[in-house]
Amino acid sequence: MKLAIFKGFGFGLTSGVITTLGMIIGLYTTTESKYVVISGILSIAIADSVSDALGMHLSEESDTTKSSKHIWIATLFTFLSKFIITVSFIVPVLLFNLNLAILISIIWGDIFSLYL
Repeated sequence: MKLAIFKGFGFGLTSGVITTLGMIIGLYTTTESKYVVISGILSIAIADSVSDALGMHLSEESDTTKSSKHIWIATLFTFLSKFIITVSFIVPVLLFNLNLAILISIIWGDIFSLYL
């Protein structure tokens, strides 16, 4: 069971940081709009978290040696970790001007990257 948790958690965090930073920087560069950046973060948090969780589920299901419980735990932790890390990037955008929020988001992402 620990393996399923670590697998889902690690994948969700890594994917969440990389995808969200890419989206934030891209939207900021093209629009410089807080509302667009927040909308992008929310879109990633929902759609991409579901997509990654489904991908993890199908990947784990293809290994016939794994139990149903293991598969669902990996799926759940992939979704939750991706969703939570992605939503956490909204905080700096809400609290600071967009230029500073982007810089804080990059530092925030780097901090998570160091521990993965």
